[in-house]
Amino acid sequence: MDYKPLVTLLAIVNPLAIVPFYIHYTQGFTRMQRRRTVGVASLSAFLVIAASAVFGTGILQFFGISLASFQVGGGMLLLTSALNMLNAQPAEAKPQTRELEQGAEKAAMGASIAVVPLTIPLLTGPATISTVVIYAERAKSVWQMSALVGYGIVIGVATALCFSLAGPIARVLGKTGINVMTRLMGLILAALAVEVMSEGLLKLFPALAH
Repeated sequence: MDYKPLVTLLAIVNPLAIVPFYIHYTQGFTRMQRRRTVGVASLSAFLVIAASAVFGTGILQFFGISLASFQVGGGMLLLTSALNMLNAQPAEAKPQTRELEQGAEKAAMGASIAVVPLTIPLLTGPATISTVVIYAERAKSVWQMSALVGYGIVIGVATALCFSLAGPIARVLGKTGINVMTRLMGLILAALAVEVMSEGLLKLFPALAH
């Protein structure tokens, strides 16, 4: 079984890096609200990955986009996410937007922040979706596709564990520890992004192989 898709997804989603945001957004929540937030965010992360795996290749075919082109574009998204992580930011965070501030405002008003911004864009976003679609296109059997969907379950469980244990994680690792882990995952993701882009470029320009 190929575990590279799982490693890539864990590096991109990286729920450990989202723990500080979860703590910040839910500081005024009751225990029941926190549990509901954890459950909805974990389920939503799984659904995004599963839907991308099942429907992603069909969308590419509908728009007539080749896998090679998508690999190059998706690889660039992954590299951008890796650069965010190397700067100790969530992979899917967009510094020029007010998504994080708007999430804090929603939480202050008592609105649900489990789907937006926790799941989208902090946990799963364009880079995550692109990665799943690329690996779904490579799936040669029902078992391989099932494994990819199963990896979505692993991501959901990892998200639930990190958020449920947010307090102890924050105390043990602290902001510095979480930043170090995020940078290490970013380094791994950068290498994977270059690999995805190089595969796409070789398909688009076979002469590069000579």
